[in-house]
Amino acid sequence: MAYFETVNTIKYEGASSQNPFAFKYYNPEEKINGKTMEELLRFSVAYWHTFTADGSDPFGAGTAIRPWNHLSGLDLAKARVEAAFELFEKLNVPFFAFHDVDIAPEGSTLKETNENQDVIVGMIKEYMKTSKVKLLWNTANMFTNQRYVHGAATSSNADVFAYSAAKVKKALEVAKDLGAENYVFWGGREGYETLLNTDMKLEQDNLARFFHMAVDYAKEIGLNVPFLIEPKPKEPTKHQYDFDVATGLAFLQKYDLTDHFKFNIEANHATLAGHTFEHELRTARINGMLGSVDANQGDTLLGWDTDEFPTDLYTNTLAMYEILKNGGLGKGGLNFDAKVRRGSFDAEDLFHAHIAGMDAFAIGLKVANKLIEDKVLDGFVEERYSSYTSGIGLDIVEGKTNFRELEAYALQLNEIKNQSGRTERLKGLVNQYLLETLSGARV
Repeated sequence: MAYFETVNTIKYEGASSQNPFAFKYYNPEEKINGKTMEELLRFSVAYWHTFTADGSDPFGAGTAIRPWNHLSGLDLAKARVEAAFELFEKLNVPFFAFHDVDIAPEGSTLKETNENQDVIVGMIKEYMKTSKVKLLWNTANMFTNQRYVHGAATSSNADVFAYSAAKVKKALEVAKDLGAENYVFWGGREGYETLLNTDMKLEQDNLARFFHMAVDYAKEIGLNVPFLIEPKPKEPTKHQYDFDVATGLAFLQKYDLTDHFKFNIEANHATLAGHTFEHELRTARINGMLGSVDANQGDTLLGWDTDEFPTDLYTNTLAMYEILKNGGLGKGGLNFDAKVRRGSFDAEDLFHAHIAGMDAFAIGLKVANKLIEDKVLDGFVEERYSSYTSGIGLDIVEGKTNFRELEAYALQLNEIKNQSGRTERLKGLVNQYLLETLSGARV
């Protein structure tokens, strides 16, 4: 059965195309520094927002019109698999990602839940045999069900900890069975509402114990993939233990987990933490911890995770700058953890949204690559910190001086001269490169 009969395979037609079902800037075969756009961007479709989200919000019921809405249970799950692979192939994306409950309904018992999942995993596996699409990552949903009211691995209830461990055990087995490139941990409720009833040390210790158990089991079954933590500062809890990359890194270092984990960084989570997307990417990059990306954007006028499709060209350019500086994403990718707006309820809108996001990141890739090639930012940064390449600055960097020597040096200074940071000039240059890339694409 075809679920998107009005949509043909999406192809690259160039910036002058007026076809709403065509890429204007994303050309998967175009090479940049010897690699194709497809290889560099590694786009992924998020199963949950694309196939299970219905457009509901805290103030209204679902609005999404989908060809599978009349189904339920395993019949619904099977239809979504069929629709998913149709969309994957029409978009020509190389990857997808899912939570366990996205692909199969929970049963009345864990045993029944696992059996439901086995049916759908088997179906996905069959589809993957004739499709180029691969599993970027999977994860266990440990936040939706009422049992996670106090968290999962950080729950005050040991039974919930055990149940969560069983869920992740199953998810790791699914990752191996489907050939996942990564496995993600998103602690949706691993935090607290108030310290008045919280043993923070026990909760964090238990979270570390949980991660170590996951590492051990992955080794036991021969699952050799990067483990990724996805930071988020708040919502649904007031404070989450993986607030941002820096907080997560401190946790991993404390509990001796840095050899096994990297970060899956989401743009909307970065802004909720009061950071820019590029800040979180750079913090991970300079610490060798950048693993993968959830590509979306938030609404700065709203205080929650809106998960919009990433169409901000400036932000995408700076994000791709960090990713290229990282040497790419390795086994990670750009996963569209994004959902169409509630008013965009037609099935066709799923294609328009992904096309917009893929085009926007293609532009960001080209601009970022040109900025790096021309050393636009690198050259300025090198000059700005040039005082550390010789004299007293070099001694500081190489650890060859101390407070006494620095005091003696400072006492001889008659005047200290700083140079301008040229913030506005650099922002203007980024805009110039962006506009030049766009105008060049139209030729």
